Amino acid sequence: MRRFQYLAPHRLDEALSLLTPETVPLAGGTDLFLRMERRQTQPDAVVDLKRIPGMDRIEPSDGGLRIGALALMQTLAVSSLTVNGYGALAESARVVGSIQTRNRATIGGNLANASPAADTATPLLALGAMAEASHVDGTRELTLEQLFLGPGRTALKDGELLTAIRIPAMTGRTGSSFQRCVRTAMDIAVVNCAAFVRLDEDGAIQDAGVALGAVGPTPLRAASAESCLRGRPFDLDVAAEAAECAADDARPIDDVRAGADYRREMVRVLTRRAIESAFQRARGNT
Repeated sequence: MRRFQYLAPHRLDEALSLLTPETVPLAGGTDLFLRMERRQTQPDAVVDLKRIPGMDRIEPSDGGLRIGALALMQTLAVSSLTVNGYGALAESARVVGSIQTRNRATIGGNLANASPAADTATPLLALGAMAEASHVDGTRELTLEQLFLGPGRTALKDGELLTAIRIPAMTGRTGSSFQRCVRTAMDIAVVNCAAFVRLDEDGAIQDAGVALGAVGPTPLRAASAESCLRGRPFDLDVAAEAAECAADDARPIDDVRAGADYRREMVRVLTRRAIESAFQRARGNT
């Protein structure tokens, strides 16, 4: 690791003014320090964001939820706001690394790192979340689909910082679920999947979201699986049909952790489980 300057601003506007192509923001550091140690990233300066007040808040907003980019995985895993209303997100945060990692890693870092296997990305995609990006000239919002461009690449511009995630209101009878397959408990996902459903008054699926991780260059929405679910009464055949559609939406590759055929089969299994679990939770909610 080569020498670098350490900067610790106390205000967001100050932090934004320090961001240049030669500097990198520091949230939890669980990914950044590894890249710096391996000389994959060699910045002139590191801008530590942890002293900026309010960037770790999880709070109701416009009927939904606003999550500051510095919110810790452990906080997301246990907060009543996520556990009771956005179960898939709490479940995904609960399995990120070790307890030590979860008490350092942030949701903003997990998303900005842009790993195709990022565990929190799939529930946020399925729930229709938006990313809030700030620059010295103002703030803009992007969908999660717009945020991810490829492995390690996001749509954030030079001098722009991911500051928060917004999730829409979960009105009516809703439920969500997160599933994943790993080689070991501490490994990144071979495949992960999240599903969200909203039921109408008759118990049919009014709206649905399905997202897949580690089966493409970015976390992705399984659009055909979502279309398969909308407007239909739930049964196990419907879940299996949607899972088959999700397998068709996946774009897996062979790598050192798993083969493409195995990943596609796990998409079928995990999507079916996630949809069934999401439906059971929605049926129990009012």
